[in-house]
Amino acid sequence: MADTQQADPQQAEENAPDTAPDKAQRRTAGHAKRLAKQMKAFAEHHGGSAEGQLAHIGRGVTRVALVGADGEWGNLVAPSHESARDAAELAGIGLQDDFDGDLAAKVRTGPYEWSRMAGIQVGGPGNPTADN
Repeated sequence: MADTQQADPQQAEENAPDTAPDKAQRRTAGHAKRLAKQMKAFAEHHGGSAEGQLAHIGRGVTRVALVGADGEWGNLVAPSHESARDAAELAGIGLQDDFDGDLAAKVRTGPYEWSRMAGIQVGGPGNPTADN
């Protein structure tokens, strides 16, 4: 007869590769690399550098607000706070705690933003209606 050995279930569980965290880490790293590429492109296109601020916008999703050295600004959306933070680090983007003070003072807005913010109050485009 062949000599068989019974495996201890607890020992087998301890020796089993833990793939779930590895898969999540790889996914986060992939998101971070793609976001970092976009952040670098934004910085290069807007004065060579940029700063940013992260804000949770719901269901684990994070908004990355970027302000370029020339005052232009833009947003990216990351699937997690961790991937957004990792992307900023990879891209060399400094992160601020809040979007106020020095960071907000660097933002340059134009006629489009002012008309969108003010709407019809100062002659901006009116709110669309069913008749338009």
